[in-house]
Amino acid sequence: MTSPTNVSPEWARRRTFAIISHPDAGKTTLTENILLSAGAIRLAGQVKARGENRRTQSDWMKIERERGISVSASVMTYEYGGLLFNLLDTPGHEDFSEDTYRTLTAADSAIMVLDAAKGVEPRTLKLVEVCRLRDIPILTFINKMDREAMDPSELLDDIQDKLALDAAPMQWPSGSGNRFKGVADLERDEFVVYRRPSADDDEPVRSQRVSLSGNEIASILNEAELAELREGADLAREVCPSFNLQSYREGHMTPVYFGSALRQFGIFELLEALKQVAPGPEAQPATGGATPELTPDGKEVAGFVFKVQANMDPNHRDRVAFMRLCSGTFKRGMKLKTDSGKLLTVSSPIMFFAQDRELAEEAYAGDVIGVPNHGALRVGDTLSESGRWRVAGIPNFAPELLRRARLKDPLKAKHLKKALESLAEEGVTQLFRLQVGGDFVVGAVGALQIDVMAERVAAEYNLEVTFEPSPYDTARWITGDRDKLDAFIDRHKSAIAEDIDGALVFMAKSAWEVSYTAEKFPDIAFHKAKERRA
Repeated sequence: MTSPTNVSPEWARRRTFAIISHPDAGKTTLTENILLSAGAIRLAGQVKARGENRRTQSDWMKIERERGISVSASVMTYEYGGLLFNLLDTPGHEDFSEDTYRTLTAADSAIMVLDAAKGVEPRTLKLVEVCRLRDIPILTFINKMDREAMDPSELLDDIQDKLALDAAPMQWPSGSGNRFKGVADLERDEFVVYRRPSADDDEPVRSQRVSLSGNEIASILNEAELAELREGADLAREVCPSFNLQSYREGHMTPVYFGSALRQFGIFELLEALKQVAPGPEAQPATGGATPELTPDGKEVAGFVFKVQANMDPNHRDRVAFMRLCSGTFKRGMKLKTDSGKLLTVSSPIMFFAQDRELAEEAYAGDVIGVPNHGALRVGDTLSESGRWRVAGIPNFAPELLRRARLKDPLKAKHLKKALESLAEEGVTQLFRLQVGGDFVVGAVGALQIDVMAERVAAEYNLEVTFEPSPYDTARWITGDRDKLDAFIDRHKSAIAEDIDGALVFMAKSAWEVSYTAEKFPDIAFHKAKERRA
């Protein structure tokens, strides 16, 4: 990757990364304090804000603020050290794993947040598997060192054993919980002193650094603490692999940092690490063009939609498509085509700061911009000047939970259709309509998705809807020869539905029924996943 200099192209300044973690590991707090330390915001929602201001910048939905969880991916842009960072904050709750998966398709690297007391948790394992599918480099931040934690050696072993990643410690902690005094910087042979933020601090304060071999360290650590720290640091240098940039970029190694997001400790070190090692925009595999990939230095403007969000502004029935630019220099007012032939004039492109936004006059490969539209764009669409490009598709997975939508006022059936379709187009839930009877069935990964949809339908569309148990338990997309497919549909009319794209779906009462039916109809293919496209 070309190092950004005065003569480097603008795209070389971009760093687009996601933050991933198990729920409650501190991801949203870390996000806030990265923005705070980079100078992008004045108050971190988890740290100092009060009253109505006591909410995080990245959790902007009413339900997120009330429940203290992240259920929607957010995009936040900030500048630091001469680079422009696009931070993709992903949902922490496992019920929103599809939204996280789609967001990771737009990231060039990731920060993995681990709870120092728990190490690698199940949700983290699944997210790393997704990163590995795309060879996304991972930088690790072990959080909550100001609380009682696992031994650092055990934490590193946990990363290596469960994630099959070489863990290269860049720091070594001195104690944890009440004994936590700071971390040794293994590269510079310095000690980064831990200090709890004071109420008088107007902005984040860079931690004091002292030499590990000088006299000043004696005023911070007693003899036993210093001996323990030096022993651990020496062991780490001898036993653990040294950091290798190429191995990290290829997704085989993770540099490991320690800190406390809540106490704002270790954040500046993390910002510096991102500046030094995080990769810039990478080439994106694509079809339809003269080459097999879109490169950041390409002339033609092209990008793909990885998220659609409705009603970001409650005062307007807006719909914004989040587009990751892959090549070219985008300028406001450009005409772009989807790979299905739709022509759009992008007259009001948006740069994001959570729910805050401003018009983007220009954007470059690596940037994420919002494209306001009225249902023309969906997750998985590719936009380009020629309309020929198609970025590798983003899949839908078969839902694990199916609920039937029941409207309290039958006269508002058209409003219900619009509301459910709008929310399904965002990609967080799926929508199926039975061919017989026309009932709407909502598909989700978990129950929280259903709760979120119910609250959003009520708040944003003023509809009273009950999502009741469905007679169906499992959904599978079906394909096959047209005659064979017609015969199958004729035999199972009451169990056939269409998804939001019009694709045929077999609704089964159990997984066993799917297996049994597949055996009986070998000419019909039953799919657990389907590529999203309009």
